[in-house]
Amino acid sequence: MLGAILDFTLAASLVWIAWRTGATPYLFNAVVLFIVFGLLMTLAWVRLNAPDVALAETAIGTGLTGALLLDAAAHIAGKPGRRKGKNPP
Repeated sequence: MLGAILDFTLAASLVWIAWRTGATPYLFNAVVLFIVFGLLMTLAWVRLNAPDVALAETAIGTGLTGALLLDAAAHIAGKPGRRKGKNPP
């Protein structure tokens, strides 16, 4: 019974976060919600007895993609002083 409640709550949370990710007008909030979605999806894979898929989801789907999306969001926002490399010629 407790497992069914957990599964239903997890599924409902995934749907709600997916909807919020697409509906939010703020780019940074969308990226953070995407990362949270990936972490909850990892829990879903663990509940489905697929630990290898859960590890891949955590490493690639949440870690790597989340970091790349955060960097892209920072570039789009155009924060001054973020990159302190050489100026282009």
